[in-house]
Amino acid sequence: MTSKLEQKETPQANGAALPAVPGASPERSQRPQPPHFLGPDGSAVEVVVLESRANAKGLREEDALLENGSQSNESDDTSTERGPEPASPLKETSFSIGLQVLFPFLLAGFGTVAAGMVLDIVQHWDVFKYVTEVFILVPALLGLKGNLEMTLASRLSTAANIGQMDTPKELWKMITGNMALIQVQATVVGFLASIAAVVFGWIPDGHFSLAHAVLLCASSVATAFIASLVLGMIMIGVIIGSRKMGINPDNVATPIAASLGDLITLALLSGISWGLYKELESRAYVNPLVCAFFISLLPIWVIIAKRNSATREVLYSGWEPVIIAMAISSVGGLILDRTVSDPNFAGMAVFTPVINGVGGNLVAVQASRISTYLHMSGEPGDSPGTAPRRCPSPCSTFFSPDVNSRSARVLFLLVVPGHLVFLYTIHSMQGGHTTLTLIFIVFYMTAALLQVLILLYIADWMVHWMWGRHLDPDNFSIPYLTALGDLIGTGLLALSFHVLWLIGDRDSDVGD
Repeated sequence: MTSKLEQKETPQANGAALPAVPGASPERSQRPQPPHFLGPDGSAVEVVVLESRANAKGLREEDALLENGSQSNESDDTSTERGPEPASPLKETSFSIGLQVLFPFLLAGFGTVAAGMVLDIVQHWDVFKYVTEVFILVPALLGLKGNLEMTLASRLSTAANIGQMDTPKELWKMITGNMALIQVQATVVGFLASIAAVVFGWIPDGHFSLAHAVLLCASSVATAFIASLVLGMIMIGVIIGSRKMGINPDNVATPIAASLGDLITLALLSGISWGLYKELESRAYVNPLVCAFFISLLPIWVIIAKRNSATREVLYSGWEPVIIAMAISSVGGLILDRTVSDPNFAGMAVFTPVINGVGGNLVAVQASRISTYLHMSGEPGDSPGTAPRRCPSPCSTFFSPDVNSRSARVLFLLVVPGHLVFLYTIHSMQGGHTTLTLIFIVFYMTAALLQVLILLYIADWMVHWMWGRHLDPDNFSIPYLTALGDLIGTGLLALSFHVLWLIGDRDSDVGD
């Protein structure tokens, strides 16, 4: 063996350092050779000596050889510590998707039912009677909170699934940046919503009250800020808990965000506006102070969000979808405003939040899942295999074998049983004084199914389209989709009520 070793070392003596040479690296000379490199005929010694050529080029080639050797002999190297592996998509079947989505979906639906019942109660309060512009704030803020919180949930779900929240440092960075970002968005858009409420309230009758305008501003900004803080913390807890329990956060985070968002936002708006209205006569300075306080915090949240690379881009480019979505939702609010006062459309105020909420929740889940799937292949626009489809066929959206098509089928099949539960709940609580008949249920279900069908198809196209244009779907798609859900749901429901009135089934939508 000695002569064999000398023959192999001789051609290398012109420059490559050998293990026995004193100038060799101490780490290399002391590194124990893995036992699986040794063979009974001595051939393994040739491999180890040939490996010494790595010293002439650095230790990387040697490390690669050792790594390959350990991979080919995993049974002999069980003590080696491996670094964290990149995140991989969760393996999901139709049953597992449905099981994970079912509970949050029902929770979200009951949240929308509760929000409708709360609105039915608070509409008789003095602040809603004498400051009627508060009603204009309701759809704007509910849509805003749904967009911000579901976008936050989708963004954090994607980060969790691709391994960007695995270490405490990454987790803290993601939390602080996103919480600061939604505070900025909520404060600014809440302020803009109050201005829109003042304008829309002034146009019909030409009456303007400065005190009421300041009240609307303070109520809107305070509601948006506090709701963002509470819901953001809940979302972070849900997503972290979902990952620890082995549940895909995409399936649970967005529905919970939607369910809690509507109820908490409406309760906060009612309570804050009522309290500020009580202070309006005796201490009128309270309203402008509240408004100024929350606006003065804006620079702090901007600085925090700007220092975080994960939220810096959204801070600059994330305004367009939120503001446009608010405008789209306002069109749906206009339809609602022109129908709820008509006795032939009695009950629409109760069912509209439910049909809109369910459609928005389901399409938000699908958009979040598709976005996560695309993020696992790279950055927006970087993967040629996920180029945007100009117009996907309905068959590819709902009947292809891929996981996103499977989830679309599951979400679509949840519409009928979910709405039956929610309709029964509303009927049991005598919400809107409605009487359910078979023909009303058929028309209502038709509108709900058509709404979700359209939204899931649009989501499949929109998410891929945005991805191919270097836009992050987590930040851009959900606001548009949920706003379209409000518009389509309200329009289809109003059409259903109108058809029911024309055919004479008035008992289905008008009660005692």
